[in-house]
Amino acid sequence: MKIRKPRFVSILALVLGTSAATGACAGVQPEADIDPGLQATVERRIGGDRSGACLAVGVVKVEGNAPRIRRAYACADPKEAGRIGANSAFEIGSVSKTMTATLLAGLIESGQASLDDPLADYLPEGTGVPRYGEQVIRLRHVVSHTSGLPALPPGVPLADPRDPYAAMTPDALLGALDRVQLTQAPGETFAYSNFASMLLSLAVARRAGEDFDVLLRERLFQPLGMGGAHLDAPPEGIVAAEGHLPNGSRTPAWHFDPALAGVGGVRATLDDMLRYAEGELGRAPQPLADAIELTQQPLQTPAGTPIAMNWMLADVGGHAILAHEGGTGGFSSLVAIDRERGRGVVVLSDTALTSLGGLGDLGMHLLDERQPLPGPRKAVPAPDALIDALVGEWQLQGGPAMSVRRKGDALEIQAPGQPAFEMGHDDRGDFYPLAFDALMHPLQGPDGGYTFVWHQGGGAMPARRLDAVAAGAAAGLLSDYAGTYPLAPTDMTLTVSERDGVLHAQATGQGAFALVPAGGDVFRADAFGIEIRFQRDGSGRVVALALHQGGQVLGGERL
Repeated sequence: MKIRKPRFVSILALVLGTSAATGACAGVQPEADIDPGLQATVERRIGGDRSGACLAVGVVKVEGNAPRIRRAYACADPKEAGRIGANSAFEIGSVSKTMTATLLAGLIESGQASLDDPLADYLPEGTGVPRYGEQVIRLRHVVSHTSGLPALPPGVPLADPRDPYAAMTPDALLGALDRVQLTQAPGETFAYSNFASMLLSLAVARRAGEDFDVLLRERLFQPLGMGGAHLDAPPEGIVAAEGHLPNGSRTPAWHFDPALAGVGGVRATLDDMLRYAEGELGRAPQPLADAIELTQQPLQTPAGTPIAMNWMLADVGGHAILAHEGGTGGFSSLVAIDRERGRGVVVLSDTALTSLGGLGDLGMHLLDERQPLPGPRKAVPAPDALIDALVGEWQLQGGPAMSVRRKGDALEIQAPGQPAFEMGHDDRGDFYPLAFDALMHPLQGPDGGYTFVWHQGGGAMPARRLDAVAAGAAAGLLSDYAGTYPLAPTDMTLTVSERDGVLHAQATGQGAFALVPAGGDVFRADAFGIEIRFQRDGSGRVVALALHQGGQVLGGERL
């Protein structure tokens, strides 16, 4: 992908009417024929999958002025094939954030905004926006997820976990800012924040002087010909797809205050999103094309995470890729763009697949066929030895304790005060509750023992066996390990600290991660494949550590 320098000099009015929809992006025709090759690929990926998901998939290839569009619709169970179609609107979740970034980029291109502007300048006067010393949160920190704001607004309750954003209001969000204390300078660490993205919706609308839903419709949907895209009521002829959990059960739709919907409230059909992909590939009318191109430019931050304006950056087969996945309670989505080769991929699912790894494997394969395409996840019996290895009492990092028991030839889990839930097992080696959306991913350590990571609601919680906690505590208090350890032969330093009864480690320029006791002076972070072995001197004082990861060992003496 060719990267141009951002232009801040054009003063163009970004008020576009419906006539632009007949321009460059009108190449996608509704009810087009299914592409047999793509259909076969999607069926190989989803056919028989234990999630029961249905997928709408499209691939755009731009060659000159004649884009080639391929589509496929497939379900895990062929009997459910009528569940989705060309007029089905899917919740696209966090892919909406890339659209919010485009609206901001339009303000930048028209001279109304700058990425270096403080966020506070875009919010109502008197709003208490946190600082870190004299350093303020700027718009570039918000669109690169380095603002330092938490994932969700503190003190704002989730009234209904099945529809978590429905009761959130702009006033509640602005009030929550007063309760935030930044623990480090903005820009230092990548930490994905839906809170910051909701604030960006407010900020963009206030600066533009229009309601957020009006901005989306007039400055993005209409110019690109996204006639079925919407926030609330679907346009005539568009039907809301019904969302599902990956156990096949139906789940309610998510709702957002329209002023905050840039975080994940857009609903769209496959053809709408194919038009969006065409726009990302350079086929949008001006001045929208300049705004889109600006969002694709890499942002340099101290955190070092490859990111553009709300687009994640990756290298796939030697090509620079822009991508973003989205997930709500009953839907998953993916848009991936290879600007250099003129190729875009859209994958929409009527089932929440976040806990199962999302849609990236299919999307990357469609961008580059050299990337492997896993088959469907199918339910299979769990090995007896694995069941026995996981039976016991566990503590989830940042979550509840959990009892894991054998139930016949399967596992069941139970948290304190909760009913027991039977677990299924699939051919990827993962366990999953039959009654709700979560995943237990077993991990085998160097000693042959097992632990697991619990995936739920987009989060990953490493589990520690409670008898291993006792073994770790027997070696000494957690504070014994706290200190600073320069890691040779690198220029990185590992800082180890104890917080709320959990040991944490943080390498230079990276985020902190929890360490789980694994016996003696050994701690692990299985989600990252890390094992740390602390060393003591003759008096019993911790004086050094060895960090094992990926077959490499880094040593560090305690300062």
